Amino acid sequence: MAFKIAKVDKRFLSPGPQPNGLQAAADGLWIIDQVDLKVYKVNYENGEVLFEAQTDTEHSSGITIGDGALWVSSTFQLEIAKIDMETGESIARYNSPESGVVSWVADQVNGRVTGAHGLEWVDEENLWVAVPPSQTIYLMDPKTMTIKRSIPSPGSRPHGLFVKGDHMWLADTSLCKIHKMDTSDGTVVEEIDIPSPEVHGMTLFEDTIWFACAMTRRICTVSL
Repeated sequence: MAFKIAKVDKRFLSPGPQPNGLQAAADGLWIIDQVDLKVYKVNYENGEVLFEAQTDTEHSSGITIGDGALWVSSTFQLEIAKIDMETGESIARYNSPESGVVSWVADQVNGRVTGAHGLEWVDEENLWVAVPPSQTIYLMDPKTMTIKRSIPSPGSRPHGLFVKGDHMWLADTSLCKIHKMDTSDGTVVEEIDIPSPEVHGMTLFEDTIWFACAMTRRICTVSL
């Protein structure tokens, strides 16, 4: 397995107080915020807000695009919401797979139950969903929202992710690492250390990794 320490470029601050999910698109970078619960689309160069809309999600942690809509993981509602890209209104809602109490909470009996975090729509027929409570990434059929198969997370706090070819890049917020994994079985082929800030939401645009730190509002990049 290969190891490297990333050179992190701090690009701009997110318009919201705690950016928690990112999705790249040709015309801008989409951000979901876990506090004001807004979706933003911003300019890659300077973070200028191109679009924003209020959602009815709660402590949202992931965002992706597919089937002409935004998909947002509404973590505290234990749901994945399909959202209109022009209004921010929910079109449909689905149960988050394998919700539960995350491993780093001291009270495993009474701790708050949470759901999905990172999302990635792939090939018009697949949706990858990272779920910290089960420390698993699920491949789901977005037409039925049923689980096709799954791969294990290398760490306890999987968050943002993207897929390129046969590999998935998965951020682990607690470990401060990005793991490059084989999508067939989850084998880690490369480990990237992120010195700072924390890696929460993550996406890929033109062979550059973009990630958000919810604690500092920073939107950063790392060369793939």
